[in-house]
Amino acid sequence: MGEEKRNGIDSYNVPQEVSIYDMWSYNTTMEELGDKPWWKLPEKFSSLEEVWEYTKSKEYKEKNLSREAIKIDPEMACQPLGALLAALGIEGTLPYCHGSQGCASYFRFEFTRHFREPVMEAASSMTEDAAVFGGLSNIVEGLQNAYALYKPKHIAVFTSCMAEVIGDDLKAFINRAKQKGSIPEDFPITYANTPSFVGSHVEGYDSMVRAILEQLAEPKEEKTEKINVIPGFDPYTANIKEIKKLLNIMGVDYTFVPDWSRTFDYPLGKFEMYPGGTPLEEVKNAVNNKGSVIIGKFSLKKTAKLIKNKWKQPLQAMEMPIGIEFTDRFIMTVSEMTGKDIPAEIEDMRGIALDAMTDAYQRFHGVKAAVVGDPDIVYGVSKFLLEMGAKPYYVVSTNGTKKWQKEMQALLDSSEFGKGCKAYAGMDLWQLRSLMYEEKPDILIGPCDLKYYAREFDLPLVRIGLPIMDRFNLHRYPIMGYEGVINLVTFIGNALLDHFDRICPEVNFDKLR
Repeated sequence: MGEEKRNGIDSYNVPQEVSIYDMWSYNTTMEELGDKPWWKLPEKFSSLEEVWEYTKSKEYKEKNLSREAIKIDPEMACQPLGALLAALGIEGTLPYCHGSQGCASYFRFEFTRHFREPVMEAASSMTEDAAVFGGLSNIVEGLQNAYALYKPKHIAVFTSCMAEVIGDDLKAFINRAKQKGSIPEDFPITYANTPSFVGSHVEGYDSMVRAILEQLAEPKEEKTEKINVIPGFDPYTANIKEIKKLLNIMGVDYTFVPDWSRTFDYPLGKFEMYPGGTPLEEVKNAVNNKGSVIIGKFSLKKTAKLIKNKWKQPLQAMEMPIGIEFTDRFIMTVSEMTGKDIPAEIEDMRGIALDAMTDAYQRFHGVKAAVVGDPDIVYGVSKFLLEMGAKPYYVVSTNGTKKWQKEMQALLDSSEFGKGCKAYAGMDLWQLRSLMYEEKPDILIGPCDLKYYAREFDLPLVRIGLPIMDRFNLHRYPIMGYEGVINLVTFIGNALLDHFDRICPEVNFDKLR
């Protein structure tokens, strides 16, 4: 606005006492807004304050929870974001978004702000012309430029809304690009359809993982003694490192695919276009390994079908190893599949995690939590809370399915601490807000989007999942494995103590907790 400040107030310097329902008036005058039909208040209200208070009522809650046509503040992203993460976990791979430049920029922004690392991605840069005539020329020229300029070993192509709405045929377009000489005939390009208007980043990740494994596979008659370890959508580099550490201690021969642990976590001062990733030769040979373990049973349904039905490999699709029991289950599954014993070092790690849980148990007992995020992550975190005697009172996954909700509810019902707790698939954060006005939890656990609700309800927030854009380095602390147990005890337990110190009466303010 420069010199022109409406109402004489700079929107970047709004007084602290201004409420959320006042914010609009600082950028636009009430007289201007009053002429617009969408601004006019319903007759039953005389002010924005009354509207705001009404959104806290039981009447509004019933209307809000019955809402189906739209989502308000959903906790999920679109399919191509997940496809991008999968592609970045393969050696020398350039992710390529067949869609508009704006879409590609959004995906890069989301990961750059979460991991605080640069993200490599090319795009077809489709505009209005491509929306009418199709994106063939965009992808032919785009692949040629990407191959010549960035010199990848492999390109992973996925789509966004525009390409899907007009029905672009990826396979035909890629073949056409090779026929025209844009890229060599034998250059590996994998592709997956990832429409943004259905599903979420979890489905997009699954589609791209399956495409990479299926289209790069080189089946042989001779099988190896290795196993494949395939992670679900996971916004933590440290989780991959923790799982690999456990496998290495056990002496397991494995292929971890995809692996973005170095892609988003490499040393300062040395730029690498394609840091880390599962070696391409290992990806090609994954079909010949003796079996596969999927960690994230709700994240990789298409990939699981490929391995089980087409590859005919022994497959264990299991929970993310979050908490003691699920980590135990992962270790024992790997031991049974490979014949490897469980070393004393891992038993010691488990014992230390149990010690950390015991130290903090009294502070967790009976605490009511609202847990929000992707299906596999909230499933594991909720299990951990039950192990600690806490109550995952509201378990919300906007991109959760009915099957997830049924299994999540069964998990809650299996514990005495899950009594009264409920799982909600498809729910958004604005609907969760209505639930919290009826019965307020003690703590919020989930992505940074929850911070607005934490502030409104004066609750502690433990940031877990994606995105986390307002805190540093949390992706470098695992929440999986036995080390992850210790971190969850630390993060959640200390958040509860910090909040108690802030709100407790003077007589209870003590250095001993």
